[in-house]
Amino acid sequence: MERSSKVKKTVFIGMMGAVSTVLMMLNFSLPFVPGFLKFDISELPALFAGFFLGPVSGCSVIVVKVLLKLLFQGSDTAYVGEAMNIMGSVCFVLPASLIYRWKHTKKGAVIAMTVSSVVVSIAFIFINAYIAFPLYSKLYGMPMEVIMGMGSAINPMITDVPTLMLFSVFPFNLFKHGVTSFVTYLIYKKAGNTLRSMIGGAENRSLKAKKGLEKTV
Repeated sequence: MERSSKVKKTVFIGMMGAVSTVLMMLNFSLPFVPGFLKFDISELPALFAGFFLGPVSGCSVIVVKVLLKLLFQGSDTAYVGEAMNIMGSVCFVLPASLIYRWKHTKKGAVIAMTVSSVVVSIAFIFINAYIAFPLYSKLYGMPMEVIMGMGSAINPMITDVPTLMLFSVFPFNLFKHGVTSFVTYLIYKKAGNTLRSMIGGAENRSLKAKKGLEKTV
């Protein structure tokens, strides 16, 4: 029974990873940020898995998502984009999963997703400024001034790297993860109850069997 439960968890993680990959491919630009920032809600299944099975499962879905994306589409960013995606997703899913594990209530879920949305938005100011954008600039032979120009074409308040982060990257990530959190909040309870009966059923039967065995010893 315990082995059956592990198999079901592994299958669940694989399924969530596959859904994440599809959602990752369904990306689009937003009118208030430069076109190189693509919006998607591919972290939703990973957050779902993190709430349902724990932080390790949530992060596992992220890895599966990126591996499947590389398998089917490859990388046109010399793996920089995929590495940044993993970093961003983990910065979002891991804190949320840990907080929800500590405070396993509806209020705890709201706190977890709110805190994580802010954390990843702040973290990616520094990750983009000091890692991602310099790497993209070097990879494509594109001066940082050109990247800032793409930002200022959307928002005249963007004049340098700090303002690009403040008026473009930060609001983009806050909006993206806020939407992901909201959608997760709407569907988690209903879908969670169904999946809990499927995956948790094996765990409950295993636990009952162990208790029964202890009583007979």
